[in-house]
Amino acid sequence: MIIKSLEHLKLLSIKIGKKLSRSDCLLLSGEIGVGKTTFSRYLINFLQKEQGIKLTEVLSPTFNLLYEYELKKFKVMHYDLYRLKDKKEVEQLGIFKESNQTVKIIEWPELLKDNIINKLELNFSHKDKESERNLEIKKYGKWENFSINEL
Repeated sequence: MIIKSLEHLKLLSIKIGKKLSRSDCLLLSGEIGVGKTTFSRYLINFLQKEQGIKLTEVLSPTFNLLYEYELKKFKVMHYDLYRLKDKKEVEQLGIFKESNQTVKIIEWPELLKDNIINKLELNFSHKDKESERNLEIKKYGKWENFSINEL
C-alpha cells in the first residue's frame, strides 16, 4: 500500500483505532523519520478523542523507552526499542506482563520474541516523493480479516 499524505496516514490510524482492543499489539518498523511516531500520535489522539479524553502531546519514547496513556477502555503503552541492543534488555522492560490489559504500540520491535497472537506489523519505508510512504502490513490473530482497501 502507498500512504500518499499525512491525512491518508491519519485515516489509516483511525481505521485501525476503531478495531483496537485490550491485548492488541502494533509493531511499527522502518527507518528513522519514516512516520512511525506520527502514526502513533494520530492513533493515540484518535482514541483519546473517541473516548472523550483530553488530547495529549504524543512524543517519541526514544529516550524514555515508554509512554503510557490511560484511556477509559484500556491503557496504551507506546514503546520505542531503538536504543536497546539485545533481547535481555527487552525482557527487562516486561513489555508483556500486562498483556491482557493493555494495547501496545512498539516502534523498532526487531528484538522481540514473536509469540504475540493479535498483532499488526506495519513496515514503513520511504518513496521517491517526500510526502509518500510504502506500507507493508502483516496481520495475525483477530486482525487476519482486517481490510484497509477502502482508504
